[in-house]
Amino acid sequence: MPAAAHDLEGRTFLVTGASSGIGLHAAAALARGGARVFLGCRSIEKADATAAALRARAGAAGAALALEPFAADLGDLASVRTAAAAFVAGGVPLHGLVNNAGVAGVKGQTRDGFELTFGVNHLGPFLLTRLLEPALRAAGRARVVNVASNAHRGATGIDFAALRRPTPSLVGWPEYSVSKLCNVLFTRELARRWAGSGVTSYALHPGVVATGLWRRVPQPLRWLMMRAMISPEEGSRTIVYCATAPDLANASGHYYREEREARASAAGEDDALAARLWEESERMTGLSEGGPAGP
Repeated sequence: MPAAAHDLEGRTFLVTGASSGIGLHAAAALARGGARVFLGCRSIEKADATAAALRARAGAAGAALALEPFAADLGDLASVRTAAAAFVAGGVPLHGLVNNAGVAGVKGQTRDGFELTFGVNHLGPFLLTRLLEPALRAAGRARVVNVASNAHRGATGIDFAALRRPTPSLVGWPEYSVSKLCNVLFTRELARRWAGSGVTSYALHPGVVATGLWRRVPQPLRWLMMRAMISPEEGSRTIVYCATAPDLANASGHYYREEREARASAAGEDDALAARLWEESERMTGLSEGGPAGP
């Protein structure tokens, strides 16, 4: 566990995609550091099972872990609204939101009619973050950590019309790259719009990690890809670093890999594109005045 993850007593984090992979390891590291951790999963049953598994894995120390279930389906905007409203109503200040959950190698549309990878990897987390703003601001100092990917470099821009149609590519890789570019741009624009609020934002590449994220990629392509990947535990380190490292307290809007700041792609540093993505995302989620929560 990175040294920065220690001494988290009195701090609260929400980690989406906490049931497996890098999200599971990041949630475990934060909880071992003394934080109260909400385990974001698609169902309350999965969140409860994840909490039980983490306590069992910790042995005698497991009973002391402060783990809470949190259920939200990021591919369903109504589910995100319900979950966020319940969290805010609980009055818990949120010191860190880790938007980790995501999909790759999928095709189709979300319940609200958006391209599936974009909807789950960007639009759901965007809405969740915006709706949790009161809890984040209430913490005084808080961080939003968006798990992006070096795959964002494969997208040189965003075809906004395509985001309202089913996945056109064979295995969804171009769409995955676009969704990860959205994560980077969202981080950048969040830093600009929330400057001075006490809430800072970070995007990161966790490494190419062997997790269930790739479960829908067809074989034998999946087998070949995963042979060269790092472990989920290794992949979680940069997440924990961005969520807790004291030296990042005054940084915001930057991109990280291997626990160090790195340069994003040219498209990932396009402020005009970041601003447009924010505005389009507000319309898509119904956050802007008169904007419908759907295509």
